[in-house]
Amino acid sequence: MTDTHRTLRLRIHGRVQGVFFRDSMRSEAKELSIAGWVRNCADGSVEAVVHGAAADVDAIVRWAHRGPRAAQVTHVEVSADGGVYSSFEVRYD
Repeated sequence: MTDTHRTLRLRIHGRVQGVFFRDSMRSEAKELSIAGWVRNCADGSVEAVVHGAAADVDAIVRWAHRGPRAAQVTHVEVSADGGVYSSFEVRYD
C-alpha cells in the first residue's frame, strides 16, 4: 500500500561532514528499512532522500536532527520528494 509510504528530501547542516554521518545514516536506514540515498554537498551540508513507511521515515528524520555522536547538527531542512527506492546507498557525486 503505497499511500502509507512517503519520500522526503533532507538537507542537514552543521558539523556533518568528516564525522561518519553518511555511513551512520546508511546503518540507521538499514535498521529502519528505509530506502534512498545520502551524499555530502560542496557547501558542507549533507543531503539525503529517504523513502519508506511513514513511521520509519519520521524516525530517520528524528535521527538526522542529532546524527552520529561526533556530529553537531544545527538544522535540518525537510521537503517532500518523489520517487520510489528499493535500497539505501551512499552517493559520491
